Amino acid sequence: MKTEVEKNNTYMKGLIEAFPENLTAALEIAKQSPLKRHYPEFNNVVICGMGGSGIGAKIVGSWIADDISIPVNFCQDYTLPHYVNENTLIIASSNSGNTEETLSAITAGHQKGAAIIGICSGGKLEAFCIQWGYDCIIVPGVHPPRTTLAFSIVQLVHVFAQLHLISKQKLNEFSVAKDLIVTHSDEIHTVAKQLADFINGKALIIYSESKDEGIAIRARQQFNENSKILCSYHTIPEMNHNELVGWYGGTDKYAVLFLDTQDWHAQNKKRLDFSIKTIKAKTNHVLTLSAKGETNIERSLYLIHIIDWASFYLAQKKHIDSVTIDVIDNLKTSLQK
Repeated sequence: MKTEVEKNNTYMKGLIEAFPENLTAALEIAKQSPLKRHYPEFNNVVICGMGGSGIGAKIVGSWIADDISIPVNFCQDYTLPHYVNENTLIIASSNSGNTEETLSAITAGHQKGAAIIGICSGGKLEAFCIQWGYDCIIVPGVHPPRTTLAFSIVQLVHVFAQLHLISKQKLNEFSVAKDLIVTHSDEIHTVAKQLADFINGKALIIYSESKDEGIAIRARQQFNENSKILCSYHTIPEMNHNELVGWYGGTDKYAVLFLDTQDWHAQNKKRLDFSIKTIKAKTNHVLTLSAKGETNIERSLYLIHIIDWASFYLAQKKHIDSVTIDVIDNLKTSLQK
């Protein structure tokens, strides 16, 4: 008979396997969820969301940075930036619909006269949107938010496309990304297992180019929640102005993972090469994870899927439960007292 840990790990395995099909399902939800309200031109966008629900905003923000002509910022707290007003669009992403920081932020946004669009599975966020006549896109909410990334990222791109802030053609890239992941499935599993072996027993540090920070954060979150390990991340070029000096104290206890989307700025590529050389003088455990694909979306999702699997395989190696997040559940309970 399977133990509780084995049952949960089987459950997590199925959720990660479902990622490519989730992209297809998310596109169908987008197709069936046109925005119904009339929207004016906006001066800025603020995306509110925490944890597994919020990371999609960081990733999508990078994807559309070269297309959108107004600022897109992120709120991962109870309070909104002071500049939010009636010319602001707030997109609230909460898988459960009950994330208290996000609910606090949209309440403040409503009072400031901002337009609000919800992305959730129901809960208080859906009720809020119904009460005040805001658009709300409903996504599946049965599983842990970190396993439903496909739904949040597709709906975010869908919202920007519906508002003519980016091209609707951007949505087509998700189908291509799905095919890429499916085609390279065997390779993805092989690399993910190698990555789990590489990390096991060491302190993980993740580096990416600044435009790929969302992928690095997602990686950290997955190793935190699935593998139950602490790790850190930083970006190039910023880390070259501070953390690189810290490597004078580096040792072999660190495993360093570079995320390479193979489309680096020419100067940052020089910085990457220099950083790798410098760090290799302090630890033998340096690995570069290279992406496949022709677009930002393809390359990002390819890396994300490898990392999802690696975080699962690392949990298996450590014989721990990849699903449970008891400490977060306990925190939420304590906040109600």
